[in-house]
Amino acid sequence: MKKKSVNYYALFEPNDFYHVYNRTNNKETLFVDEEDSLLFLSLYWELLEPFVHTYAYCLMGNHFHLAIGIKSEWEIVKIIENIPFAERTVVQKAFLHPLEEELVPVHKVIEAQFTRLFTIYAIRFNTKYQRNGNLFHRPFKRIQITSEDYLVWLIYYIHSNPLKHKIQKDFWNYPWSSYQTILSTTPTPLNRKDVLDWFIDIERFKKFHLPEWNMPAHAQLWQIEEA
Repeated sequence: MKKKSVNYYALFEPNDFYHVYNRTNNKETLFVDEEDSLLFLSLYWELLEPFVHTYAYCLMGNHFHLAIGIKSEWEIVKIIENIPFAERTVVQKAFLHPLEEELVPVHKVIEAQFTRLFTIYAIRFNTKYQRNGNLFHRPFKRIQITSEDYLVWLIYYIHSNPLKHKIQKDFWNYPWSSYQTILSTTPTPLNRKDVLDWFIDIERFKKFHLPEWNMPAHAQLWQIEEA
Protein backbone atom coordinates (compact mmCIF):
# COMPACT_ATOMS: atom_id res chain seq x y z
CA MET A 1 0.00 0.00 0.00
CA LYS A 2 1.36 3.40 -0.98
CA LYS A 3 1.84 5.69 1.99
CA LYS A 4 -0.19 8.87 1.92
CA SER A 5 1.52 12.23 2.23
CA VAL A 6 1.19 13.43 5.81
CA ASN A 7 1.32 17.00 7.09
CA TYR A 8 3.20 16.66 10.37
CA TYR A 9 2.78 20.34 11.22
CA ALA A 10 -0.94 20.92 10.73
CA LEU A 11 -2.48 24.12 12.06
CA PHE A 12 -4.70 23.72 15.11
CA GLU A 13 -8.28 24.62 14.16
CA PRO A 14 -11.32 24.88 16.47
CA ASN A 15 -13.40 21.69 16.72
CA ASP A 16 -10.83 19.57 14.85
CA PHE A 17 -8.96 16.48 16.09
CA TYR A 18 -5.21 15.89 16.20
CA HIS A 19 -2.49 13.38 16.93
CA VAL A 20 0.15 15.31 18.87
CA TYR A 21 3.51 13.80 19.74
CA ASN A 22 7.07 14.75 20.48
CA ARG A 23 10.34 13.19 21.51
CA THR A 24 13.57 14.28 23.09
CA ASN A 25 16.65 15.46 21.26
CA ASN A 26 19.01 12.59 20.40
CA LYS A 27 16.50 10.10 21.87
CA GLU A 28 17.46 11.01 25.42
CA THR A 29 15.26 9.76 28.23
CA LEU A 30 12.20 11.94 28.83
CA PHE A 31 10.72 10.17 31.85
CA VAL A 32 13.36 8.77 34.19
CA ASP A 33 11.05 7.87 37.04
CA GLU A 34 7.40 7.95 38.14
CA GLU A 35 7.76 11.48 39.47
CA ASP A 36 8.68 12.73 35.99
CA SER A 37 5.62 11.11 34.39
CA LEU A 38 3.34 12.53 37.07
CA LEU A 39 4.85 15.99 36.60
CA PHE A 40 4.32 15.91 32.84
CA LEU A 41 0.68 14.83 33.18
CA SER A 42 0.05 17.41 35.90
CA LEU A 43 1.43 20.21 33.72
CA TYR A 44 -0.49 18.93 30.72
CA TRP A 45 -3.84 18.95 32.54
CA GLU A 46 -3.11 22.40 33.96
CA LEU A 47 -1.97 24.06 30.74
CA LEU A 48 -3.80 22.22 27.93
CA GLU A 49 -6.98 20.71 29.38
CA PRO A 50 -8.82 24.07 29.51
CA PHE A 51 -8.31 24.46 25.75
CA VAL A 52 -8.57 20.91 24.41
CA HIS A 53 -10.46 17.66 24.83
CA THR A 54 -8.14 14.72 25.52
CA TYR A 55 -9.09 11.24 24.31
CA ALA A 56 -5.92 9.19 24.76
CA TYR A 57 -2.31 9.50 25.84
CA CYS A 58 0.79 7.38 26.30
CA LEU A 59 4.08 8.39 27.89
CA MET A 60 7.06 6.37 26.66
CA GLY A 61 10.73 6.46 27.61
CA ASN A 62 11.78 9.21 25.20
CA HIS A 63 8.49 10.42 23.69
CA PHE A 64 4.75 10.79 24.19
CA HIS A 65 1.53 10.58 22.17
CA LEU A 66 -1.79 12.42 22.55
CA ALA A 67 -5.16 12.27 20.80
CA ILE A 68 -6.88 15.61 21.30
CA GLY A 69 -9.69 17.76 20.00
CA ILE A 70 -9.51 21.57 19.99
CA LYS A 71 -12.38 23.31 21.75
CA SER A 72 -14.54 25.85 19.91
CA GLU A 73 -13.28 29.38 19.48
CA TRP A 74 -16.13 30.62 21.68
CA GLU A 75 -15.05 28.26 24.49
CA ILE A 76 -11.44 29.37 24.20
CA VAL A 77 -12.45 33.03 24.36
CA LYS A 78 -14.46 32.37 27.54
CA ILE A 79 -11.61 30.42 29.11
CA ILE A 80 -9.11 33.24 28.53
CA GLU A 81 -11.61 35.87 29.72
CA ASN A 82 -11.83 33.96 33.02
CA ILE A 83 -8.07 34.12 33.51
CA PRO A 84 -7.09 37.18 35.58
CA PHE A 85 -5.60 39.79 33.27
CA ALA A 86 -2.23 39.79 35.05
CA GLU A 87 -1.96 36.00 34.59
CA ARG A 88 -2.72 35.95 30.86
CA THR A 89 0.15 35.24 28.51
CA VAL A 90 1.12 37.67 25.77
CA VAL A 91 -0.47 35.35 23.19
CA GLN A 92 -3.70 35.09 25.19
CA LYS A 93 -3.96 38.88 25.51
CA ALA A 94 -3.32 39.32 21.80
CA PHE A 95 -5.93 36.68 20.99
CA LEU A 96 -8.63 38.60 22.87
CA HIS A 97 -7.51 42.07 21.78
CA PRO A 98 -5.52 41.73 18.56
CA LEU A 99 -4.03 44.59 16.67
CA GLU A 100 -5.86 45.00 13.37
CA GLU A 101 -2.83 43.87 11.37
CA GLU A 102 -1.90 41.02 13.77
CA LEU A 103 -4.90 38.74 14.23
CA VAL A 104 -3.98 35.81 16.48
CA PRO A 105 -5.58 32.50 15.42
CA VAL A 106 -6.57 29.65 17.73
CA HIS A 107 -3.52 27.76 16.44
CA LYS A 108 -1.17 30.25 18.10
CA VAL A 109 -2.97 29.89 21.45
CA ILE A 110 -2.76 26.09 21.45
CA GLU A 111 0.80 26.03 20.13
CA ALA A 112 1.85 28.47 22.85
CA GLN A 113 0.30 26.29 25.56
CA PHE A 114 2.26 23.26 24.33
CA THR A 115 5.41 25.37 24.27
CA ARG A 116 4.78 26.40 27.87
CA LEU A 117 4.33 22.72 28.81
CA PHE A 118 7.61 21.72 27.18
CA THR A 119 9.52 24.69 28.60
CA ILE A 120 8.36 24.27 32.20
CA TYR A 121 8.89 20.52 32.15
CA ALA A 122 12.37 20.91 30.64
CA ILE A 123 13.40 23.48 33.25
CA ARG A 124 12.33 21.21 36.10
CA PHE A 125 13.84 18.14 34.43
CA ASN A 126 17.16 19.89 33.82
CA THR A 127 17.27 21.17 37.40
CA LYS A 128 16.48 17.73 38.83
CA TYR A 129 19.09 15.90 36.74
CA GLN A 130 21.67 18.72 36.53
CA ARG A 131 21.24 18.83 32.80
CA ASN A 132 21.65 21.73 30.34
CA GLY A 133 20.17 22.54 26.94
CA ASN A 134 17.00 21.81 25.01
CA LEU A 135 15.17 18.65 25.99
CA PHE A 136 12.42 18.39 23.37
CA HIS A 137 12.73 18.07 19.62
CA ARG A 138 11.49 21.17 17.78
CA PRO A 139 9.01 21.67 16.28
CA PHE A 140 6.60 19.15 17.76
CA LYS A 141 4.43 17.02 15.45
CA ARG A 142 0.66 17.38 15.06
CA ILE A 143 -1.32 15.46 12.47
CA GLN A 144 -4.93 16.40 11.77
CA ILE A 145 -7.39 13.52 12.17
CA THR A 146 -9.76 13.51 9.22
CA SER A 147 -12.32 10.83 10.12
CA GLU A 148 -13.84 9.01 13.09
CA ASP A 149 -12.37 5.71 11.85
CA TYR A 150 -8.91 7.28 11.85
CA LEU A 151 -9.53 8.58 15.38
CA VAL A 152 -10.54 5.13 16.64
CA TRP A 153 -7.43 3.55 15.15
CA LEU A 154 -5.28 6.36 16.56
CA ILE A 155 -6.55 5.68 20.08
CA TYR A 156 -5.61 2.02 19.63
CA TYR A 157 -2.23 3.00 18.16
CA ILE A 158 -1.48 5.24 21.15
CA HIS A 159 -2.46 2.60 23.70
CA SER A 160 -0.49 -0.13 21.90
CA ASN A 161 2.71 1.93 21.69
CA PRO A 162 4.43 -0.10 24.44
CA LEU A 163 3.88 -3.20 22.27
CA LYS A 164 5.13 -1.44 19.12
CA HIS A 165 8.36 -0.46 20.87
CA LYS A 166 8.70 -3.88 22.56
CA ILE A 167 8.48 -2.35 26.01
CA GLN A 168 5.48 -4.32 27.26
CA LYS A 169 3.53 -6.98 25.38
CA ASP A 170 0.45 -6.71 27.62
CA PHE A 171 0.18 -3.00 26.86
CA TRP A 172 -3.27 -2.76 28.48
CA ASN A 173 -1.43 -2.99 31.84
CA TYR A 174 1.10 -0.29 30.95
CA PRO A 175 0.86 2.31 33.76
CA TRP A 176 1.44 5.46 31.69
CA SER A 177 -1.31 5.29 29.11
CA SER A 178 -4.99 6.22 29.27
CA TYR A 179 -6.22 2.66 28.61
CA GLN A 180 -6.97 1.72 32.23
CA THR A 181 -8.41 5.18 32.94
CA ILE A 182 -10.94 4.71 30.15
CA LEU A 183 -12.01 1.38 31.66
CA SER A 184 -12.34 2.82 35.16
CA THR A 185 -15.04 4.94 36.77
CA THR A 186 -12.71 7.23 38.69
CA PRO A 187 -12.99 10.99 37.98
CA THR A 188 -10.70 12.09 35.15
CA PRO A 189 -10.25 15.08 32.83
CA LEU A 190 -10.00 12.53 30.00
CA ASN A 191 -13.03 12.51 27.67
CA ARG A 192 -13.88 8.93 28.55
CA LYS A 193 -17.51 9.00 27.42
CA ASP A 194 -16.70 10.18 23.90
CA VAL A 195 -14.05 7.48 23.52
CA LEU A 196 -16.42 4.69 24.58
CA ASP A 197 -19.13 6.07 22.31
CA TRP A 198 -16.75 5.86 19.33
CA PHE A 199 -16.05 2.21 20.19
CA ILE A 200 -19.81 1.72 20.82
CA ASP A 201 -19.36 0.30 24.34
CA ILE A 202 -16.71 -0.79 26.85
CA GLU A 203 -16.69 -4.43 25.71
CA ARG A 204 -16.00 -3.48 22.11
CA PHE A 205 -13.33 -1.08 23.32
CA LYS A 206 -11.57 -3.94 25.12
CA LYS A 207 -11.97 -6.33 22.17
CA PHE A 208 -10.55 -3.77 19.76
CA HIS A 209 -7.43 -3.60 21.94
CA LEU A 210 -6.75 -7.36 21.81
CA PRO A 211 -3.51 -7.81 19.79
CA GLU A 212 -4.61 -11.17 18.39
CA TRP A 213 -7.81 -9.55 17.10
CA ASN A 214 -6.02 -6.61 15.54
CA MET A 215 -2.74 -8.22 14.50
CA PRO A 216 -3.43 -8.13 10.72
CA ALA A 217 -3.76 -4.35 10.96
CA HIS A 218 -0.55 -3.75 12.91
CA ALA A 219 1.76 -3.50 9.90
CA GLN A 220 -0.39 -0.85 8.24
CA LEU A 221 -1.20 0.98 11.48
CA TRP A 222 2.39 1.21 12.62
CA GLN A 223 3.45 2.95 9.45
CA ILE A 224 2.67 6.12 11.39
CA GLU A 225 6.22 7.36 11.83
CA GLU A 226 7.66 9.77 14.36
CA ALA A 227 10.59 10.71 12.16
